[in-house]
Amino acid sequence: MPSSASRPRRPTPATPSGPSGDGDPARTEGTDDTDDTRVATASSGAGNGEAPRTSRAGRNLPVAIGVGLAMGGVVLVALLTVRQAWIGVVAVCAVIGTWELFGALHRAAGIRLSRVPVLVGGQAIIWLAWPFGTEGILGALLVTVLGCFLWRMRLGAGGFVRDVGASMLVLCWIPLCMAFGTMLVVPADGAQRVLTFLIVVICSDTGGYALGALFGKHPMAPKVSPKKSWEGFAGSILFGSLGACLSLALLLDAPWWYGLIVGPLLVGTAVTGDLVESLIKRDLGIKDMGSVLPGHGGLMERLDSLVTSAPMAWLLLLVLVPTT
Repeated sequence: MPSSASRPRRPTPATPSGPSGDGDPARTEGTDDTDDTRVATASSGAGNGEAPRTSRAGRNLPVAIGVGLAMGGVVLVALLTVRQAWIGVVAVCAVIGTWELFGALHRAAGIRLSRVPVLVGGQAIIWLAWPFGTEGILGALLVTVLGCFLWRMRLGAGGFVRDVGASMLVLCWIPLCMAFGTMLVVPADGAQRVLTFLIVVICSDTGGYALGALFGKHPMAPKVSPKKSWEGFAGSILFGSLGACLSLALLLDAPWWYGLIVGPLLVGTAVTGDLVESLIKRDLGIKDMGSVLPGHGGLMERLDSLVTSAPMAWLLLLVLVPTT
């Protein structure tokens, strides 16, 4: 496994010294990743008797499990009572995730983002998905993009491309992708569609973590996420496909073998989300996006794979399990 122990690590300044937001690969050496698909490290934390118990990512494991169960409970209550409440859950998560990324980009790179247009427009994108579908998403997106241009224009030309580009990244990565999670719940069987989506991604993360921790030896993307292994990826494919087959058959009354299509594709988007977040954090020289969730770090540490998988889940279920 690639190691940075022999190379000095540059300190990451708390405040930027200049307008540039470009990443310095040397600066991010040693940045911890919180990925679930890992190369096993036999010596990490073994036999040290420390309390509380921590995961391989250095998390407080009991607290992390408790927070994860609480989040799952909120989702289940929303879906099994009034399914429209799912939109509110998505909207709140979008605000928190957007604010976390705003803070990380500004603190680490001094990027001046169009905060108000992205926050307001992001909420419009999510809430308009229910009554107006993809047309509502597209219309709100176009207005928000124009709003970002105008908002940043008042600060002058210096850093305009960098700042607007970062605002577009936040807008498209978080609220736009999350809006398709909202679209999942629109049909009459929307609760089952959302549960299928969540089950597949959670199975992918669980399988990747388990097999990666037990058997991981071959790094999948050593320059991006050294702890992510091909063995863990195989575990994600296996568990994700199994979860997809069972969910489609039991929840949506679809042929079980559709899971052999849905599973691998959602695993691919989930792993892509993990890698994208790792790239951003390594570029910025940070460990976590935030600290809102005890034992986890930022909310985006838990949502990265779900956010990038939502559009693919919506599209696959729309094609394979059309609504009547």
